[in-house]
Amino acid sequence: IWLDAGKKGFLCPTAEEAYGGPGGDFLYSTVITEEMYYYGVSSLFFPLHNDIVFPYIELYANEEQKKRWIPGCVSGEKILAVAMTEPDAGSDLARLSTRAVKDGDYYIVNGSKIFISNGQLADLCVTAVRTADTKRPHDGISLLVIEADRKGYRRGKNLEKIGMHAQDTSEI
Repeated sequence: IWLDAGKKGFLCPTAEEAYGGPGGDFLYSTVITEEMYYYGVSSLFFPLHNDIVFPYIELYANEEQKKRWIPGCVSGEKILAVAMTEPDAGSDLARLSTRAVKDGDYYIVNGSKIFISNGQLADLCVTAVRTADTKRPHDGISLLVIEADRKGYRRGKNLEKIGMHAQDTSEI
């Protein structure tokens, strides 16, 4: 379904043409979402991919990352997720316990996330981590893009939900 959506131009409509995107605006994305919901296709979480996670990559990735990630996000070969919620903290980022420690050009990340939409399928996960200890609980928090094929990245079980069964929700 994701690959077919990519072929039809339903993924990352704001992506620049230089990266394989249509170069549209947010209104185009809004029309896609509106039509999906009109036809009852609410369980495929394209809006999370297109409108919540992709803007982080579009706005903050460096050129090398954009060239590596955006074409796959547009084609459906790379599915996006965002991981902020934690088992002991919920979505309260002040209580965030996932830690990232710089090691050369990389970060070593330790922690767990829960209720991650697209978590079973995601190839790239924008992840909230604590990179510094500070006196103010909302300081020292960073967002890292973690590629799912990295050593130590593990998906937990797909969580049972009351509704939206076609949309996976996972532990990471």
